[in-house]
Amino acid sequence: MSNTPTDTESSGRRESARNTINTDVMQWLSALVALIGLYVVASPFIFEATDTAIWNDTLIGTAVFLLAGYNFYRLSRDRLASVGAASLTVLLGLWLLIAPSFIEMGSDQLATGTAISGALVALLSAYNAYANNKADAPDRTRARA
Repeated sequence: MSNTPTDTESSGRRESARNTINTDVMQWLSALVALIGLYVVASPFIFEATDTAIWNDTLIGTAVFLLAGYNFYRLSRDRLASVGAASLTVLLGLWLLIAPSFIEMGSDQLATGTAISGALVALLSAYNAYANNKADAPDRTRARA
C-alpha cells in the first residue's frame, strides 16, 4: 500500500489551505495602510502645498486611516476584515494616485509622495480585500501552522 495521498485527500487539503488566511499578516497589513494614511494627512504640512492639496490629502488620508483602522480592529478581534471597507480604501488609494494630475499640489515632493502613497494603499488594500473575500473563517491555529 502506498502512503501517498489520493487525489481527493490532496485536493481537500488544497481547498482548506486556500480558504484560510493568516489574520496576523492581514492585521499588520491593515496597520501599514493606516500608517500610510497618517503620512498622507501629515505630508501637506511637511511639504509646500496649496489649499486644495491640504484639503484633499487631509480628508482622503483621514478616510484611509479610519477604514484601515477599522479592518485592523476587526482582525484583532478574530473576525475577517470588511471587504467593503478594503474596497473603498482601494478606490481612495487610486484617487491619491491620480490626484496630482488634477490638483495643483504645490510642490513636486508632495505630488510624488501622494502618488506613491496612493499606489501603496491601493495595492495593499486590494490584496486585503481579495484575501478576506476568499477566506471562509479566520482560523488562526490552522493558518499559523
